[in-house]
Amino acid sequence: MRALVHTISQWAEHKSSWLVLFATSLALEIAALYFQYGMGLKPCIMCIYQRTAMYGIVLSALLVVIKNNGFTRMLGFAGWAVSAGWGFLIAKEHVGILNAANPFFASCEIVPNFPSWLQLHEWLPAVFAAEGDCLADSWQFLSMGMAEWMQIIFAAYFAVFAIVFACRLLDKKPF
Repeated sequence: MRALVHTISQWAEHKSSWLVLFATSLALEIAALYFQYGMGLKPCIMCIYQRTAMYGIVLSALLVVIKNNGFTRMLGFAGWAVSAGWGFLIAKEHVGILNAANPFFASCEIVPNFPSWLQLHEWLPAVFAAEGDCLADSWQFLSMGMAEWMQIIFAAYFAVFAIVFACRLLDKKPF
């Protein structure tokens, strides 16, 4: 068991592990843009928040890919955890909106509520403008919609974070 903990702990020190995190999260962002522009599915505000959370994972991993040391890994772990956790909560809320007993009372904003110093929807409207309706759930795969899949994806990202970080702590190498 100790050898397994040590092996998983060591993964965090390899650029290739962070590159896998970067590549998978970037692939999901590219898929989101394909859904938007290739398939014509307009993202709602909740989708944009989930997209922002996924970009948080992309940037956190990229930071460590560029410069892999204890400090950047600490920032990478923090960004990964916050982004995966926040993405999961947003996806869960979106699923709640879609499954609301009375959809007239389940609504979401039209304009993203980004901080005044980070107006992504104004800087990059092609990526961060919310043009869709939160109640639109036209895409399905294995009888689950986009929000449900994103909830699973963010949960998986957070679970992998928790396992790797726990192994780092057990191996007495936090970063």
